[in-house]
Amino acid sequence: MQRVIILGSTGSIGTQALDVIRANPERFEVVGLAAGSNRDLLDAQALNFQVEHTALGADAAEQLVRDIDADVVLNGITGSVGLGPTLATLKAGRTLALANKESLIVGGDLVKSLAAPGQIVPVDSEHSAIAQALLAGTRHEVRRLVLTASGGPFRGFTREQLARVTPAQALTHPTWNMGLVVTTNSATLVNKGLEIIEAHLLFDVEYDRIDAVVHPQSVVHSMVEFVDGSTIAQASPPDMRLPISLGLDWPNRVAAVGAPIDWTVPHSWTFEPLDDAAFPAVQLAKKVGRIGGTYPAVFNAANEQAVAAFHAGRIGFLDIVDTVLRVVETHEQGPELTRESLADAERWARAAADTLIAAH
Repeated sequence: MQRVIILGSTGSIGTQALDVIRANPERFEVVGLAAGSNRDLLDAQALNFQVEHTALGADAAEQLVRDIDADVVLNGITGSVGLGPTLATLKAGRTLALANKESLIVGGDLVKSLAAPGQIVPVDSEHSAIAQALLAGTRHEVRRLVLTASGGPFRGFTREQLARVTPAQALTHPTWNMGLVVTTNSATLVNKGLEIIEAHLLFDVEYDRIDAVVHPQSVVHSMVEFVDGSTIAQASPPDMRLPISLGLDWPNRVAAVGAPIDWTVPHSWTFEPLDDAAFPAVQLAKKVGRIGGTYPAVFNAANEQAVAAFHAGRIGFLDIVDTVLRVVETHEQGPELTRESLADAERWARAAADTLIAAH
């Protein structure tokens, strides 16, 4: 029986995790729930799953992780506010099922220095796919990691076309149902850039051996290319309950969490290179990741401000990544990576982004 704490229980990842647990009561027990603001749904979930311990807000979630005994903590919080709970989970010696990619990306070496081997289990579908594919060979046999991207709602658009897209259009993701920030990041491909940084940190593979390819069907979730020319791909219909279930009890599989591919009907899967001219976010993220330190935190914080401004009608779609680029270019690295220096860098980045947005 896995004792589970779910952080971000009222969001997309959290509610799907509860679906998995509800269907497997003999395997999982929820011992703690935390949400950002939706107290009514949090209380309903606690009642439904008979959970005594709940928390509202990131600081309370951090305290919940420290106080409540659990085998695994699923961090499904959105944004860098999830860093504190991630650090608390690792310090407490719990397995971290990580859906909050921002905490690893922002925390970088600070997070990695606390993690024991195998303590972090990825929940993002791309990184779960890579973890599964890596079981097919040893680390020294890996040549390349290949992350797939749906291409979002604007696949094939030119920069001229992208200049005219609306916030409503940016939220019409073709295959995944996600929150506002992640859906917008998928449209700009900032999300794929963040995932490349995450892949580097999770699997210790150099950036020049991590690529992304557009796969609009979202059935092949990522691939590992080995030195003998073999590529191992993980494929399944787009459904986050599969990687969530693996995160809750890695490496053991949970039966019937999702429907398999129907091989009795024809399928056509396509793969295309990224258009870096129209979508420069991935290359910018690689540059930021190589520098490391506080730069990924600045990249992420500036993007969050720009996404909010786009949806408020204050800037255009292309201005999102342009704003991030200008903030990153003016950032200066601090002398030491600590939780405090990361917080300072994020505050600076948000202020710098807001200044650029106000002048737009």
